[in-house]
Amino acid sequence: MATKAAHKRLTREYAALAAQPVEYITAHPAESNILEWHYVLTGPPQTPYHNGQYWGTLTFPPDYPFAPPAIRMHTPSGRFRCSERLCLSISDFHPKSFNPAWEVSTILLGVLSFMTSEDMTTGSISGTEAQRKEFAARSRWWNSTGGGSTDRTLGGSLKPSSNTKGFGSIKSGDGGKKFKEQWPELDEENWKAIEEQKIDPQTGRSLILAPAQNCSPETAALRKRASGSTAGLGAVVEGGQAARDAGQGWLGRNWGKLVVATLFVLLSDVQS
Repeated sequence: MATKAAHKRLTREYAALAAQPVEYITAHPAESNILEWHYVLTGPPQTPYHNGQYWGTLTFPPDYPFAPPAIRMHTPSGRFRCSERLCLSISDFHPKSFNPAWEVSTILLGVLSFMTSEDMTTGSISGTEAQRKEFAARSRWWNSTGGGSTDRTLGGSLKPSSNTKGFGSIKSGDGGKKFKEQWPELDEENWKAIEEQKIDPQTGRSLILAPAQNCSPETAALRKRASGSTAGLGAVVEGGQAARDAGQGWLGRNWGKLVVATLFVLLSDVQS
């Protein structure tokens, strides 16, 4: 239970954040416990996290601000291990270095700053830029589906996938229940985007097939043979046969021109 001083301080800080929001940062205490704060960081432009939605928690000690909070990020980012405490100078790993003048906004700005750096610490991981961009693109889906563990379907018209743990998710969750409890407006926005973009809630993959591109008869033959064959090695064999058939068809249509061109080259060599 929070002390009176901690309760007063955190109440004041929440009012300050509501009155003067900090760019890329949103945070609020849980209704049932003022020591449990939930935050969402939006990935800044010109970073691999651009437009990503990163949900985490700050767990404050009863004697805050004389001791720092435990800091966790739950959304996969390619930068931090999911739901593990982060060792930062502003976290409970270093209580002696914490300054009581630092506020919630200061702490979260520190998290965002560290996230966009390449420094390593306990709870951080080394990911590639491509991996971090992929996590950013999937972050809203992950938050609202619990990493694909939801039973919800698109408008009730599509059957759920058999993959209940989520495709490519780091850790399966509670179906997005906790995120929805803390961020109902964001959850509604996320599901609206999932519905509009026809994203499979269980896998995070698009259910919209890309339209076939215009292609040459040879490429069309390859696609036709490959799509009608069995998966795996059979598709490779069929595709190879289609390529040979396509090549033979081109030779059959143009063999006369090839012979004339060859003779022209030979005669030119003799005359020179």
